[in-house]
Amino acid sequence: MTDTTPDATPDAGRGPAPEGGGPATGSPASGDALAPFRPRRGRAVALATTWCSLALFGAIAVIIPTQVDGRWNLGDRLMFFGLGAVIAFLAWRYASIVARPSREGLVVRNLVVTRRLEWSEVVGGVQFGGGEPWVSLDLEDGDTLAVMAIQKADGDLAGREASRLAALVQAFGETREPDAGERG
Repeated sequence: MTDTTPDATPDAGRGPAPEGGGPATGSPASGDALAPFRPRRGRAVALATTWCSLALFGAIAVIIPTQVDGRWNLGDRLMFFGLGAVIAFLAWRYASIVARPSREGLVVRNLVVTRRLEWSEVVGGVQFGGGEPWVSLDLEDGDTLAVMAIQKADGDLAGREASRLAALVQAFGETREPDAGERG
């Protein structure tokens, strides 16, 4: 079953897979395999942008001088702070990108949409090459799903994470439904 929903909450899409491998995943090796995928560099930049925009635009809103002729008023100050809050929200949203694998499937939270997939829905494997900035999955319904949690900006780590995702697709996709690649 595929579910595509807009999502603005940080914990939405949190599936049954524990982070970092807990007792529900079995052995420690399987816990590492089911650890969430998160971008590293992009996340760090986005979190820094979040806090800097709140601090900068908040400071501007507070210290902007009140003009005698009335050019800067309370509404202007609130607009400065509001602009900073919007920038901070968008950066935070980017920082919250994640893909959470579990034995049942994969929950991919991209910038705007969260999508829940069963492993058998991924039919084309994992693509991560050329000029693409992140991993993409070919789905049985003909769609291609970007997995923004694995980004080229992370260098060698991105390659290892793409390989781990490909291994999960192969292991769980074939185990759960051996004829998932056949269409009639």
